[in-house]
Order: sequence, then C-alpha cells, then structure tokens
Amino acid sequence: MIRRPYRPGVHGQKRRRAPSEYGKQLQEKQKIQIIYGLTNKQMKTLFKQPREKLLLILEQRLDRVVFLLGLAPSSRVARQLVSHGHIIVNNRKVTISSYHVKVGDVIAIRPESRSKKIFEDIELRLKKYEPPTWLKLDKKELRGECIENPKAEDINLPFNINLVGQFYSR
Repeated sequence: MIRRPYRPGVHGQKRRRAPSEYGKQLQEKQKIQIIYGLTNKQMKTLFKQPREKLLLILEQRLDRVVFLLGLAPSSRVARQLVSHGHIIVNNRKVTISSYHVKVGDVIAIRPESRSKKIFEDIELRLKKYEPPTWLKLDKKELRGECIENPKAEDINLPFNINLVGQFYSR
C-alpha cells in the first residue's frame, strides 16, 4: 500500500484552506477531550471555572494521576484500571476516574490486582520513569502520593487552553 502526501479522493490534491477561527477552537477542545477522556457535558461544566483552577482540576483527576505516576502505560488504560477497581486511594477502592486527588492522598494498586497481566512488567517500566515533582512514587511498593498541588508551569500543555475558553464563551 502506498501512502500519498495528500488526502484521498478527487479533490485530495487541491490546496486545503486553513481552518477558521472556530475550527481552531474546536480542534483544541477535541485535544483536551482526547487527552483527559472527557465528554462535552463535562467540558462545559469545567470551563465555568477560572483557568488556573481548571488546570488543577484536570491534572488532579485520579485517572490522570495514575498515568502520571507510571502505574498505567496510557491515560486510557489508567481510566480503565480505575473503573475496573484496580486502584485504591488511602486504602479504599475508588472506581470513579474523575475522583479529585488531594494533597496527602496515597494512590496504589490493589494487592489482589497485582497478579493481573497488565501489571506484570510494571517494575521494568518504573525503573526508568520519573514522575512529576508534585507526585512522589515508591517504586518497590507500587504506590504514589500527592505531596503538593501542581503548579501551572509544571503542567505540560499540548493544547491552547485560551482557544478552548473562547470556544465555550460563545
């Protein structure tokens, strides 16, 4: 199969117009939805918050923290691990992926779940992994702790949050 540098179809080789302002805003919104696994309704309620608080809420979701700790290979897998009950917070099973992790919370893998196939190679993955500065990871015990709130400069954003704010201010 040959991959061509243009879109398929009769009009694929014609020049493509740059996306409109609305199109750019929509693309940025969709990036956030994919990264954090949010629905339109969740996005709408989130963007009623101030920008700084919004970033904290997004980064301190349990599924995001599990991914940032390195307990899951991707954010989608982290969401599934939480919803299937493999993650405990302060020694209590939590199945809500949007659970807000607070400072001092201890996140770990349930002892009953450690024998699952998804966790077989976790020690190898964690050997070379370093979590963000606001999270502390104990690689031997497979547990992490939120030691402080993330700072805005610590959060690496592959999207423009201002464009999404403009999208929801319509």
